[in-house]
Amino acid sequence: MRRLARRRPRASGTLVMLVAGLVVVASAVSGRSPSSETTAATGRRLREPLTPAFTVGRPARLSGTRFTAKWAPVRRPAAARAAPSSGARVVATLATRTPEDTRNVVAVIGHRQDGSGAAWVEVRLAALPNGSTGWVRRTALGGYGTVDTRLVVDLERLRATLYRDGRPLMTVAVGAGAPGWPTPRGEFYIRDKLTRYRSATYGPIAFGTSARSTRATDWPAGGYVGIHGTDRPDLLPGRVSHGCLRIRNSDIVAMAPHLSVGTPITIR
Repeated sequence: MRRLARRRPRASGTLVMLVAGLVVVASAVSGRSPSSETTAATGRRLREPLTPAFTVGRPARLSGTRFTAKWAPVRRPAAARAAPSSGARVVATLATRTPEDTRNVVAVIGHRQDGSGAAWVEVRLAALPNGSTGWVRRTALGGYGTVDTRLVVDLERLRATLYRDGRPLMTVAVGAGAPGWPTPRGEFYIRDKLTRYRSATYGPIAFGTSARSTRATDWPAGGYVGIHGTDRPDLLPGRVSHGCLRIRNSDIVAMAPHLSVGTPITIR
């Protein structure tokens, strides 16, 4: 009669892990902590767990981008289209330079990919009718810039307030369009900044905007609305211009360091 082999008792299993070059042996049966175990090979007590060099804290929420706006330079001439598609209707053509021979920039307000995976960007256009937007290929634009400023112009009170991160920095009196020459209302942006500008009539600094006069369309470059100083501060606040926004020279000099290219403008 064949002798049955005796079943050997199952040994207490061990789990061996390499952690930073240390051998940690944990009992799979007893559940005791590794620091209280001994190795079967040496009979020596294991080292206490190392104190970590640093401890990861609780995650913190990043500051919001509620008051941040994006802009981008036009890197190559491009067609702005009514939809993010190469077959969509062309609504404007973007040049790389402005009529003042400065770098042309656009305000970025949206992103999308077409069916082929190509990236498109929705931008504000410096074109009539005011408030026009269009879609351009992302490859036509340079790297994004960001600003946390916004200029809000109140045509009823003839005041302009510059905000940074949603908080008012300064409020100044303005001169706006005279009867028959209205300053356009809507959402615009600072298109260029003429820092070396010198004119007795228009003051020491001038800013070009994406807004355009609906009356002065035959003016040089098409009647873009500017923000500039004045040689008649006594007329401000008032309705004294052909659509541009006039600011006292001392005020526009104080505002200039904060009024960057790409800054959104709300005229209401």
